[in-house]
Amino acid sequence: MQYRLDFVLDALMTLFWTASSLVPLVVLFHQRSDIGGWSWPQALLVVGFFTVLRGVIEGAIQPALQNVVELVRKGMLDFLLLKPADSQFLVSTSRFEIWRGVDVLAGALILVWALVELEHVPTPLQALSSLALLCGAVVILYSIWIAVVALALRVVKVDNLTYFFSSVFEAARWPAPVYRGALNFVFTFVIPLIVMTSYPALAIVGELEGRAIFFSLAGALVFALAARLVWLRALRSYTSAGG
Repeated sequence: MQYRLDFVLDALMTLFWTASSLVPLVVLFHQRSDIGGWSWPQALLVVGFFTVLRGVIEGAIQPALQNVVELVRKGMLDFLLLKPADSQFLVSTSRFEIWRGVDVLAGALILVWALVELEHVPTPLQALSSLALLCGAVVILYSIWIAVVALALRVVKVDNLTYFFSSVFEAARWPAPVYRGALNFVFTFVIPLIVMTSYPALAIVGELEGRAIFFSLAGALVFALAARLVWLRALRSYTSAGG
């Protein structure tokens, strides 16, 4: 009974924070009609994809990888690594917070709301392209977190780095035109936040070129391969609790 109550309270808090995250956008569009050519419903699409990704991060990626950091600190990672399965898979599935799935649902509802506002029904190709980009975004986020955990195998204390990345990810809630110059470059090619949320938002309304979709998915694959190499290298240099 207590577990159910905690689940409901956590879910309600998630919905509250999701609703409050819309406030800055509402205030901004109260003062102007668009952001760099993006209308209110288009910006809402970005928030929807951001909310879905935040749910995936905080429900699946972050809990599992933070659990690994704790295991490293306590010298208990060895027990996980000795199991007869791929170590990266084991650390990636070591812990979940199911109640964060409310964020994913809230994000989906925001997407539906935005599409209704736009009076747009995505074609199968648009929906598939957008979904593929969303999956690519999950791969990129996962790859970055794996790299952070790989660093933990060497330096153990990476709390500041994880908090820093979580703070930076908040920038993904805004449409691409908000970021110009160097920031636009960084958020497109280095930490591709624009690719994670603005690109799926453009794809679902048919405003993203096929070439951009291809290179975005190829970039996600590069991130995944790089993360795999970083993880394997970190394991080779990892000193177990037993020395």
